[in-house]
Parts: sequence; structure tokens; C-alpha cells
Amino acid sequence: MTIFLLMLAAVALDWLLGEPRRWHPLAGFGRLAAWLERRFYAPDRWRGALAVAVLLLPMTWLAVTLAELPGTFGAAFSMAFSIWALYFALGHKSLHDHVRPIAAALRRGDEAAARAATARIVSRDAESLEIAPSAVESTLENGSDGVFGALFWFLAAGAPGAILYRLANTLDATWGYKTPRYLEFGWAAANLDDMLNIVPARLTALTYALLGFTRQALACWREQAPAWDSPNAGPVMAAGAGALGVRLGGPARYQGEWHERPPLGQGEPPEAADIERALALVRHGVWLWLGVIGVGAGCLWWLGIDTAAHAPDWTGLLNFIRENLLA
Repeated sequence: MTIFLLMLAAVALDWLLGEPRRWHPLAGFGRLAAWLERRFYAPDRWRGALAVAVLLLPMTWLAVTLAELPGTFGAAFSMAFSIWALYFALGHKSLHDHVRPIAAALRRGDEAAARAATARIVSRDAESLEIAPSAVESTLENGSDGVFGALFWFLAAGAPGAILYRLANTLDATWGYKTPRYLEFGWAAANLDDMLNIVPARLTALTYALLGFTRQALACWREQAPAWDSPNAGPVMAAGAGALGVRLGGPARYQGEWHERPPLGQGEPPEAADIERALALVRHGVWLWLGVIGVGAGCLWWLGIDTAAHAPDWTGLLNFIRENLLA
């Protein structure tokens, strides 16, 4: 029951406060990654893997320590830290804050403002992108990366899991491009993010399917996702497009080069109203997850099953590392 209450508190905190406007931990982490890249870069996979380890291992170690403090005060602090960690990892409210201005600008006919707002959340060239389809694609994909992935890893591994996931996702967004500069150096960051998203991406796709045109979404996932170049974005966006009954994909220009992307979904290309429908799909998915987790936690509590006994033993892991790997 405790893990559910911590998740509920973090989701509520995220929705009330949104993304910090100043002193965001991810902004500081991004500057640290840029500093390390300037001093450590080489077009080499092992150099990139070492850079990922240098950034992630100390952060994860600190999170493990803070999540397992002993004593009454330590336990209270660890619970507060866990809420903060999931709040920091979540991008639920910020997704709405970034995407809603696009729909609002389209509704009032201000294409320039809508294009500028869309360019801030996608990596495609601004002057050539299709505004509503790009916004819907970004909403569906970021729903997986910035919302459901964080919830999954918090449920699976507590605060350390959520922090590791969010930092790995940030490194993928920084180094995980298939460009000449990052093809080798960013290989480890991209593949770590892919591995961490294997399960949550498919749970996200299933969530989208359950909350929309279910049979169509499952068919699009099965038939269209394998053709997409990302093993995790494909299921998420195919199922999401099918659930909404819109068509996504098609040609897109990145850094001056056109890429032909397979079609996803079924129906007409999205319009301004479909952006809000995509946001609603993510929002309702969060309540569905919390409902399922809450019912499950309540049943375990009623049956007298101590879920804490089955949680990751971070203190034991730290002791094992100290005694066997750092001795």
C-alpha cells in the first residue's frame, strides 16, 4: 500500500506544481553531460559507454543510499525523497504545458505560433513539419518516455529505479542520435534507454489500446510497429494512433535530410482537436494505472501480504558491492 500512496502523492505533486521553472535537476544533469562530452568525446562505443557509467552510477548510488536511510527520521526522509524522485522523473503536467499551446494556437489560426511551439518539443526541422501530426506523435511518445516509464520503474525499483530511468532517458535524448557525431559515442545511451523501455513501452501501448479503439489499436500495433525504426516508439505510436483513429508517420525532415517513415494508425491526419484527445489518452492512462495499482495494493494489504518484504534490498546490494567489488 505504501508504494501506491507514494505514487499518488508524486502524481498529485507533479500536477499541482508542474515542471520547475528554475533549478530543474534535469537541466543541471544536462549541463553535466555536456561538460563531460566536451572533455571525453571520441567516436567510440566504449568511450560512450564509460561516459554513461560515469554519469549514472554515482547518481544511482546516491539514490539508493537516500532511499534506504535507517531509523524513524531516516525512514520519513526516505519516503519524502521517494516522492520527490518520482515527481522529478515525471513529465505528466509538463507534457500538457508544452503541447496545449500548440492546439490553442491552431484553434485561433496562428500557425506561426503553433509551429514555433511544436519545434520546441520535436527534433524535426520546424519549417517543414506538419504541426498537428507532429504534436500528436510527440504526445504519444513522451507519454511513454516521460510518464508511464517513470511510473513503471518506480513501481519496480522505487526511487532509484525512477531516477536511473529518467537520467538514462535524458542521455538518450542528448546522445542517442544516429548522426555521424553520435552514432558510436551515443550507442550505449541509446541502447540502455531501449532496454529500460522494453516493458513500459508495451504497457503504454496496451494502455492506449484499452482507452481508445481497442481492436484497431491492437491491429495497428501488430501490423505496423515492426516497420518502425525504434523498437519501443513503434508499438507506442502505432497503438496510440490506432486508438485515436488517426494516421501518423510519413516523410519528415531532420537536419535538412528527408526520412521516409512508415504509416501508423488508421484514418485521417490529426487536427487541432486530436491533440487534446492524445493528451486525454495519456491523462486517462495515468488514472488507469493508479487505479489498477491501488486495487492491487489494497488486495495485498487486505490479504496481509507485506510488499515491503519483496521490495529490492538496496542496503544489501550496497553491502555486497562494498564487500565484494570494492574490497
